[in-house]
Amino acid sequence: MSDEKFDIPDQFASPAVPEVLTEDSVIRFRCHKDISCFNACCRHADVTLAPYDVIRLQKHLGMHSDEFLKAHTVPFQLDADGVPGIKMRTDDNGACLFLDGANGCSVYEHRPTVCRYYPVALLNMREENTFEVRQQYSLIREEHCKGHEEAREITLRNYRREQGIEEYDELNKAWYELILKKKSGGPGIGKPNEMSLQLFFMASFNFDMLRKFVLSDNFKATYSLPDETYAEVADDDIALMKLGNRLMRQALFGEKTIPEKTGAWEKRVEKRKEVWMARAKAEIEARNARTEDEMRQETTGCSDN
Repeated sequence: MSDEKFDIPDQFASPAVPEVLTEDSVIRFRCHKDISCFNACCRHADVTLAPYDVIRLQKHLGMHSDEFLKAHTVPFQLDADGVPGIKMRTDDNGACLFLDGANGCSVYEHRPTVCRYYPVALLNMREENTFEVRQQYSLIREEHCKGHEEAREITLRNYRREQGIEEYDELNKAWYELILKKKSGGPGIGKPNEMSLQLFFMASFNFDMLRKFVLSDNFKATYSLPDETYAEVADDDIALMKLGNRLMRQALFGEKTIPEKTGAWEKRVEKRKEVWMARAKAEIEARNARTEDEMRQETTGCSDN
């Protein structure tokens, strides 16, 4: 018996479940520069980004993570627990910032997954007792889109290949599975704490910060990873993204995806204990100083301040 769960895009956020298609399904669609609605979808852009989308765009633009996220994305919440996601930033009229007039998309070779799929929506599903993603699809029909009136018919398998989607789906799959597990787990997984949410954002989208974090002395002193892994993530964004996925599973679900060094936990506790004791001592000294000052004012009417 199946216990399938849908991760349905906003277009289908209604009581009616969309018709589910498979890779063998045939759609009638073609988009080209001479079509009357060319770029209409880009003028009303609502594009959610996955990690590999960010890597491709950021690298193509030659931008630092902080710079890219500030200039080209806006934050939103993926669920009621505040798990962070990002969407493409648009202009005040809702148009994609990469829309170059009649020339179309200025980053076409590196366009995000959602743009490549259009007019198809990706539905991530799971079956009972597993969080492995099984991809199925649904067709989006928007009034402005005339591509559905074109004569060409094509299977979804060939359409995905034509649009270069397979690479994106393969590299984003682990992240989709993580999101699906979080959404499907319910109260049993619990609400992530603020530190876990910050790590999720960093590991999903801020790759320059993630690289600095995993190459830090503190990280290396805590986790047991081979030197080859550190050398790889120093230069390879894909390897870094995959390590980030492991970190997120550990932070959100308590999975031991990255082994800790022997005694690392005890050392962290001891270090934090020292910090706590130092803070407590400082607070006691400050409180004593205030008490002494108050007593001095009562007896002499003078204060050190």
